[in-house]
Amino acid sequence: MQAYGHLSQQHLEMMEQTGISESCYPDYVPTVFDNFSANVVVNGSTVNLGLWDTAGQEDYNRLRPLSYRGADVFILAFSLISKASYENVSKKWIPELKHYAPGVPIVLVGTKLDLRDDDQFIVDHPGATPITKAQGEELKKTIEAPEYIECSSKTQLNVRQVFDAAIKVVLQPPKAKKKKGGKGQKACSIL
Repeated sequence: MQAYGHLSQQHLEMMEQTGISESCYPDYVPTVFDNFSANVVVNGSTVNLGLWDTAGQEDYNRLRPLSYRGADVFILAFSLISKASYENVSKKWIPELKHYAPGVPIVLVGTKLDLRDDDQFIVDHPGATPITKAQGEELKKTIEAPEYIECSSKTQLNVRQVFDAAIKVVLQPPKAKKKKGGKGQKACSIL
């Protein structure tokens, strides 16, 4: 995060699995990288939010990590109606992010919330495997993400909360866990 006077800049990296944007947005045009910038007010302070949307396709595996430098937080999205998308969080995305951007927090996002309980969609798409809220929460714990949010771009449910959570994670990072005292630990006080 960079601060300029009272204006702070946030670099949010949006990680989407192949097929998520294409079905959420009818006019979606695939890109390798896309970015968007906006000023938002958070707790009375103006924040310049820079959102970088990166492609999840295998063709871009070598290019994608180039955009990770300087990221303050990652928004890692998976489809709530795709078991493969859910499993790729742990199998593909977390190893990649830990390798190229260790220590950068991740906001985990389940997308297509409107379709999870849509019986007609499930009937029309026999391969669709809905992911439960409990499964999302468990994945959050597994990958040690500070936030997990489910949203729908179609109905706009919780979309704003995704970005609010990402900004909050950067502006108010979780407190470091205190290590329990033991052998070999030393304390230092500077007066």
